[in-house]
Amino acid sequence: MEVKTIDVKVLPKKMKKWGGGALIGSLFILLVLRYTVMKNPIAERSFLGPPTFNTSNTLKWPQAGLPPAVQSSEVSDQAISADILVYGLFIQRNFSDKVQTALQTWHHMKHVIDCSQGFPNAVEAIREAGVAWDNLMNSVENDQNGDSDEKSPLKAKEKQCPYFLTKMNAIEFGDNSYRLQIPCGLVQGSSITVIGTPNGNFQIDLTGESLPKEKNHSIILHYNVRICGDKITEEPVIVQNTWTDTHHWGEEERCPSAVPGNNKKVDDLNQCNQMVGRNDSKRFTSGGSSNIWSQMANNRSNPRQFFPFKQGYPSVMTLRVGEEGIQMTVDGKHITSFAYRERLEPWLVSEVRISGDLELISVLASGLPTSEDIDKIVDVEALASVPLSPHMPLDLFIGVFSTANNFKRRMALRRTWMQYSAVRSGAVAVRFFVGLHKNQMVNEKLWEEVQTYGDIQLMPFVDYYSLITWKTVAICTFGTQAVSAKYVMKTDDDSFVRVDEVIASLKRTNVAHGLLYGLINSDSRPHRNSDSKWYISPEEWPEDTYPPWAHGPGYVISHDIAKAVYKRHKRGRLKMFKLEDVAMGIWIAEMKKGGLKVSYINEERVHALGCKNGYVVAHYQSAGEMLCLWQKLQVGEVKCCGNG
Repeated sequence: MEVKTIDVKVLPKKMKKWGGGALIGSLFILLVLRYTVMKNPIAERSFLGPPTFNTSNTLKWPQAGLPPAVQSSEVSDQAISADILVYGLFIQRNFSDKVQTALQTWHHMKHVIDCSQGFPNAVEAIREAGVAWDNLMNSVENDQNGDSDEKSPLKAKEKQCPYFLTKMNAIEFGDNSYRLQIPCGLVQGSSITVIGTPNGNFQIDLTGESLPKEKNHSIILHYNVRICGDKITEEPVIVQNTWTDTHHWGEEERCPSAVPGNNKKVDDLNQCNQMVGRNDSKRFTSGGSSNIWSQMANNRSNPRQFFPFKQGYPSVMTLRVGEEGIQMTVDGKHITSFAYRERLEPWLVSEVRISGDLELISVLASGLPTSEDIDKIVDVEALASVPLSPHMPLDLFIGVFSTANNFKRRMALRRTWMQYSAVRSGAVAVRFFVGLHKNQMVNEKLWEEVQTYGDIQLMPFVDYYSLITWKTVAICTFGTQAVSAKYVMKTDDDSFVRVDEVIASLKRTNVAHGLLYGLINSDSRPHRNSDSKWYISPEEWPEDTYPPWAHGPGYVISHDIAKAVYKRHKRGRLKMFKLEDVAMGIWIAEMKKGGLKVSYINEERVHALGCKNGYVVAHYQSAGEMLCLWQKLQVGEVKCCGNG
């Protein structure tokens, strides 16, 4: 699907020969360090002190069993060296066969990590994964030994990730601040609704787990309503921003903007509603004087100036999580949008903090990621994946991008198109590719899911959006190394795939080699607007157009292309690019230059922006729409639900 990038070529690695004495000595040191990590990971990080990142051109793999090295220009002066943490990710453990199956791709990802400088923050994602993995393994081991707390997620029977949270008791809100814990982060469609009466300036902060090397929690969104104005304009203004320990405050986004015409789009909605601060607010209203917007405008000292909040008047404020950013509506009207910033994504949110001169009435968090109580699922066997033999031949392998706390989406897929007879018979295999989460509870719930359904491939990095091209490589790896699939397909966990029609269409193409099948874009250009989420700099891609590529919600490549992707990346010869679907097009174009005969088969029934009747792939489908589509197919209707 989509992500920004830096394209990079990494020189092939050479094996480094170690003398016997050096090898034994190094193994001893690493075993001591590993023992310390397992016993006391926090103390061990302090003991090791500053990291020892190697920034030379290459870092070698000494021998099997020794830690892979991670290159990076991102040098930390406080965190443990990344090579030790990476070693911890790949150490052999005594897992069950089902868990070992979930790590099939994981062990091949050593080569991905060795090329980590292909993406910004990649080393950070690996380092965070090392911490998350250690914490998860400690929890699992304690549970197996009977040492875990009865209230821990692995022991507790009650649902740990609630669908909604609400507080309506004004006594609990306190005088100037209130905090609502978000146990398992936010996902697309989640919302935070605050009802209260502003009597002056107030703030709503969505805070996340602190980042590595940072003592304080990051702020994914700082929503600052300055009803009384500020020093810049002396007029009411809404200020949006982010904050981290390392970079402190980011660049302010003001509504109304201090720069005329500076109003970018987020999820096709303005960063700032054009009526805010305008002198023609009456056009914004559709009713008479009873309309609250008219009342607020008419009661201001300047009755012609529009601002969505007024002192002494109650407001209903809703922050809604979208695909590209967070939208704020006030009393049902869209007011502001805020695009996600790098490494500050909604799944990181762990708390809502409300402070300032706001008299709170209620707070509601809804649409939260929720995991099912596995003990209460009666059809687990029908939902569990069919076991696969090593290098098992398949007609089609489907890799699904998913994130750790998207429990509901994965369950919707298991109950719908993953029930096709071709999937249940083993002719087609489906696996979710999921990175680790920074939230311990989410990782523990994910671990339960891994052991229950057997259809998850864990990724050895924290699941930042900018790293999804790594998952594309992982899908190619699984489709050619764990199994031997004639075709390999990539899709998303909000896409509905008509598996039977995909297979029938591939048979009709009669192309077994050099195939790219999907909704082909043959004349797209890089976004050069730096405000765009899809911005690509000339350094990342110097040409005016991209080579042909297929849209990410559902495309298929032949076995030879998937295998070439794996082999090239293993040798360090695969150019990294953040837009994962465009990246596949770039890789195929390079193969074509090398003599591969490529067939681009355009499938217009792959709908990247929703659903249309007769679809092969329908994107942006909710869990409810997935179930509806499946029910329609059972009676022979290839029709959309609600948005067709």
